[in-house]
Amino acid sequence: MRKQSARLEGLGTTIFARMSALALQTSSVNLGQGFPDTDGPDRIVEAAVEALRGGRNQYAPGAGVPELRRAVAEHQRRFYGMDLDPDTQVAATTGATEAIAAALLGLVEPGDEVIVLEPYYDSYVAVIQMVGAVRRPVTLRAPDFRLPLDELRAAVTPRTTAILLNSPHNPTGTVLTRDELDAVAAVARAHDLVVISDEVYEHLTFDVEHIPIATLPGMAERTLTISSGGKTFSFTGWKVGWACGPAQLVESLLKAKQFMTFTSGAPLQPAIAEALALGDDFYEAFLAGMRSRRDQLCTGLAEIGFDVMVPDGTYFATTDIRPLGFTDGLEFCLALPERAGVVAVPHQVFHDDVEAGRPLVRWAFCKRPDVIDEALDRLSVLG
Repeated sequence: MRKQSARLEGLGTTIFARMSALALQTSSVNLGQGFPDTDGPDRIVEAAVEALRGGRNQYAPGAGVPELRRAVAEHQRRFYGMDLDPDTQVAATTGATEAIAAALLGLVEPGDEVIVLEPYYDSYVAVIQMVGAVRRPVTLRAPDFRLPLDELRAAVTPRTTAILLNSPHNPTGTVLTRDELDAVAAVARAHDLVVISDEVYEHLTFDVEHIPIATLPGMAERTLTISSGGKTFSFTGWKVGWACGPAQLVESLLKAKQFMTFTSGAPLQPAIAEALALGDDFYEAFLAGMRSRRDQLCTGLAEIGFDVMVPDGTYFATTDIRPLGFTDGLEFCLALPERAGVVAVPHQVFHDDVEAGRPLVRWAFCKRPDVIDEALDRLSVLG
């Protein structure tokens, strides 16, 4: 029997699968995995049903159905003033995760170095490793999680070919400022780097502006922007994502993607196209609801005794567990379901620098207010 590929050594099972399994086993409130517990707009569900019943159940084009590609292009124009050709500069993917994987597979060679903001979403590490590339982490450190610009510049070597950017940032909730993005852009231009920008939380920023790095001078021609319908429209199980940018970068992504899923979600893509065209009232109400839940969770965690780092974006809050007498986030999270009937996720699994994340824990607030209240009530035994 063949042994596992060396490129998969050390990957193990994703923390989200482990913690969600614990939630089921212990009947815990799951504030670990970032999925809403309510569905998105009924009219978008009905649009999917209409597509299912209307015969749109066979393979979609590899680049995505035309109406989704047009809707993505219009969304980028509407919100950010970007001008994209939907036929050559937009591609649909099986969620943002596949878009990131296909981008790295299509644009990065074995031995290349990729700069990534740490802590990082765990699929980044897996795909960089599968590609045979080397990650060069730049650490966002508690409590403010700002981008250390000198460390960013120092991370570049002659083998660096790409920056994998994430803003709004999971798990910290940081939204990169214009000055920080200008610094990233300056590094990319100076060293002729491609930027793969994961912006799935683009519509979840609280009183700060989300700025796509592709809108900065000299960046449109070197940036692939990635997003999805899962986070914004609360259809995470549909796995409809997209990438947009210069035609040659999108073409490279598609060359890899064609041998991954090739295509998926044929009846779901037109529904997400309709979702992207929803009015400002939807986006405003969505953001207001998440802001209320953020404040509900963060206030409650602080009252229990956690040191809470209130996020500027995403639907995750981070706490330092040391004020309650705990020091190791992984040990804390593994014991929490039995101790309190709640599941959270430790930061340290998203770090190369484990010590930087050891006392930190991520909590999801994309849940109903009554679920958040129940979780806080259970967690009160820790205070």
